[in-house]
Amino acid sequence: MTTSLSPPCVDAIVVGCSAGGIEALREILRGLPADFPVPMIVVAHHGADGDALMVQVLERDSALKVSAAEEKAPAVPGHVHLAPGGYHLLLEADGTFSLSVDPKVCNCRPAIDVLFETAADAYGERLIGVLLTGANSDGSCGLLSIRRAGGLTVAQDPATAAVATMPQAAIDIGAAVHVVPLGGIAGFLCSALAREHQRTGII
Repeated sequence: MTTSLSPPCVDAIVVGCSAGGIEALREILRGLPADFPVPMIVVAHHGADGDALMVQVLERDSALKVSAAEEKAPAVPGHVHLAPGGYHLLLEADGTFSLSVDPKVCNCRPAIDVLFETAADAYGERLIGVLLTGANSDGSCGLLSIRRAGGLTVAQDPATAAVATMPQAAIDIGAAVHVVPLGGIAGFLCSALAREHQRTGII
């Protein structure tokens, strides 16, 4: 995809996934251009020793830089930041990351809910949340927090998910404004950013 995107009135995109999530992320990243104008921050349930392999696998298909998020580092536009295994990833109001070893949420650390809820607090309506395939309900409450804060919320169409439980949980509680098949999520994100640019008239 070569479409050039102008800076939108969106500060970040947060993404959560679990079982089947790596392949889903690869599909999405293949559709994003190198000049993608916002940070993408990802929680994928994985073990503490899987960071390097996940970065390597995702970078094969991505025009964007992929790396594990670091304490106090900023969220960078055009960059995919991954929650490191064994830590909750939080977003601060100034757009920097914090890492936490607080108790597991939904039996997970990193937990999607933790990222989504702190991002909703930090960015409000200037946030897009995306919940993908997975085998538990982590992320559904966080996605609802994003919706209540005025952000744009997306769940993968469960019919296209390797495991439908996670996106279906978000749909069931009314957290997802949009339900999009996996193959359409990259295009949906690019279109959403382009619409925000047109609406706000940012140059």
